[in-house]
Amino acid sequence: MTNQDAIGAAVERLSQAQASRVPCAPVRDLIGTDDLPAAYAVQQGLVQARLAGGARVVGRKIGATSEAVQQQLGVDQPDFGYLLDDMDVSSDDPISMRTLLQPRVEGEVAFRLRRDIDDAEITIDVVRDAVEVALPALEIVDSRIADWAIGFTDTVADNASSGLFVVGTDGRTLDELEPRDVTMSLTINGEERSAGNGAACLGDPLEALRWLAVQAQRYGEPLRAGQLILSGALGPFVPFVPGDRVVATISGFAPLSVTFEE
Repeated sequence: MTNQDAIGAAVERLSQAQASRVPCAPVRDLIGTDDLPAAYAVQQGLVQARLAGGARVVGRKIGATSEAVQQQLGVDQPDFGYLLDDMDVSSDDPISMRTLLQPRVEGEVAFRLRRDIDDAEITIDVVRDAVEVALPALEIVDSRIADWAIGFTDTVADNASSGLFVVGTDGRTLDELEPRDVTMSLTINGEERSAGNGAACLGDPLEALRWLAVQAQRYGEPLRAGQLILSGALGPFVPFVPGDRVVATISGFAPLSVTFEE
């Protein structure tokens, strides 16, 4: 099997799992365990198919930024994926779980960009200047791969284990809030299930954004004005079921609460 055949087979396997809502075997048997260009090529294949179906790119997400989540996933570095408009369920109440297979939820800081990040040198000061506003967010991560038995190339290929996302409207400028200093508590039906802080996200959510901006430029698609960036989990992700009410309280923002239904 050629590399292109393997990439195509991986795209088909993950697409079928999403369509059927039946988790599939890992794709590392097809693309290997350390071929990141192949893994991102699979991701591109999945995203392009959704764009052809009418979806639109609205931003990016950074995955596996916290040590807690890296331990949960069995990986040792961050990755990135795409946010599409049909993943945004911020205005849904309750949120349908009909497209999800094995969802987990995590609290994050999101950024809305006011300008492109395509500078020759991308520093913390550059990304700070590019941020229009920080926002509270919930990411509903998901895996098409059975039992979350993933390696790094599996999660990269699977659009960084993306599912859905919720972003609040209660934004703060970076003059009003320092992302690395925030604390996060996530409750399900009133019971705290996850907690963390901004420093858990690669030391600073802005450092996660800088890392992403570098990678995005390296792969030929710089971050653009108006895009939403999910900077990564502030604490461990946790499972939930239909009927659960999830509330993320991130200091500096109004609480973000959602309910799920089958």
